[in-house]
Amino acid sequence: MTTGYCIECDFEENHLCGFVNRWNPNVNWFVGGGNIRNSHSVLPQDHTFKSELGHYMYVDSVYVKHFQEVAQLISPMTTAPMSGCLSFYYQRQQGNDHIFSVYTRDVAGVYEEIWKMGSPGSAAWNLAEVEFSAPYPMEVIFEVAFNGPKGGYVALDDISFSPVHCQNQTELPFSAIEASCNFEEDLCNFYQDKEGPGWTRVKVKPNMYRAGDHTSGLGYFLLANTKFTSQPGYIGRLYGPSLPGNLQYCLRFYYAIYGFLKMSDTLAVYIFEENHVVQEKIWSVLESPRGVWMQAEITFKKPMPTKVVFMSLCKSFWDCGLVALDDITVELGSCWSPEGLPPPPGECTFEQDECAFTQERRNRSSWHRRRGETPTSYTGPKGDHTTGVGYYMYIEASHMVYGQKAQLLSRPLRGVAGKHCLTFFYHMYGAGTGLLNVYLKKEGDSEETLLWRRGGEQSISWLRALIEYSCERQHQIIFEAIRGMSVRSDIAIDDVKFQAGPCAEMEDKTQQSSGYSEDLNEIEY
Repeated sequence: MTTGYCIECDFEENHLCGFVNRWNPNVNWFVGGGNIRNSHSVLPQDHTFKSELGHYMYVDSVYVKHFQEVAQLISPMTTAPMSGCLSFYYQRQQGNDHIFSVYTRDVAGVYEEIWKMGSPGSAAWNLAEVEFSAPYPMEVIFEVAFNGPKGGYVALDDISFSPVHCQNQTELPFSAIEASCNFEEDLCNFYQDKEGPGWTRVKVKPNMYRAGDHTSGLGYFLLANTKFTSQPGYIGRLYGPSLPGNLQYCLRFYYAIYGFLKMSDTLAVYIFEENHVVQEKIWSVLESPRGVWMQAEITFKKPMPTKVVFMSLCKSFWDCGLVALDDITVELGSCWSPEGLPPPPGECTFEQDECAFTQERRNRSSWHRRRGETPTSYTGPKGDHTTGVGYYMYIEASHMVYGQKAQLLSRPLRGVAGKHCLTFFYHMYGAGTGLLNVYLKKEGDSEETLLWRRGGEQSISWLRALIEYSCERQHQIIFEAIRGMSVRSDIAIDDVKFQAGPCAEMEDKTQQSSGYSEDLNEIEY
């Protein structure tokens, strides 16, 4: 383990810092120096030690059998966002038939040239500096292409990176957070057409008939209320902030559709180039469950600066409905990558499995992993919280008797000196809903401590819970659901997240005044 960046290398160690040669039958990158004299060319001293004992990488054309032979030296993949100056030293034989270039390649295999050798340079080691930005995982590829009979050689040494821009450039890296919004405070950096607000920021008091927002179940979201427009062909446009060109973006957002006989194209996403002349549709609704928050993911990359535009459309007066929009996020990179990192160990969305949660017994009356609606009408969620079409954990009240309990236990969690933060989403809809309890079980203690409780029907929406607690010992968290008076008593949880440190935002005070008490002695169901 060394300080610095993994794309830096002086090629003095056998591991070559993780750089690899892409094997080619005729032309490859080799290690030079260190008294190695296995080349037909007269190779230089290395740059690091300026002696014959030092090492560098080189490509030699002596074995080239065809023109257009290419040798590639590939760096390790970057794993954290980087922006700054990439520098390296190179040496080449004068006046030879070869092209020396540097590319970046992302996980999707997309190449972008960032440097090409221009003037021949001196016969000694030449310093090259290039602006390098890797906001998402990338490899750096040093490529030599031979295009004539006198290929000669190219040597490379001392690749380094500095977070300071080359030649004192002061361009600030783009922050994707500026293009994201959960609409809790305002429209962030989004804005609408001057013709009139097609989208309205609304807050719905959660009830049994209308879902709340996606962020917490109790906050704000955007609604294109196309039901009350007078003219068919109505369009509501929501513009995002300007995004710099030539970067790959992942756009994620949640939408819900109400009404509308024909759902296709009721919500579409366009890319507008900055001059607003060129627009391209990159996504639209085809078919979707009504009234469920669904996640959409779009990866795009354009050469010019662009804006993302959300467009709600009502084609005819007789077929208009409501379109809801929430939790828009923009991140640099692809939404999907073949080398996608596994979720952090403290998070569980139940999409793949039950993570590290366990149950003491498994039968019809325990917690079950499910997607879609629950079997009993007028209770349970219509879809999960993560994507709308994924998995959640729930109890099926029709398999249980009144007062029966089901417990879901976390894996053992290590203690910390300060606060812990537990967040999760819960769904308690149904006239006979019972209790959902969260307990803390410390290692070595026989008794559990009650951290949080909700009783009775809460909302048709997924609601967010935030729990701060202190525990310096190893411990477990237990989710306990108790079946209520009737079969309409399904209880579900999703998107559980454990974090060390206090919760960034504690629960909205409105939650405490929405018809149930924080005082455990006053809870009724």
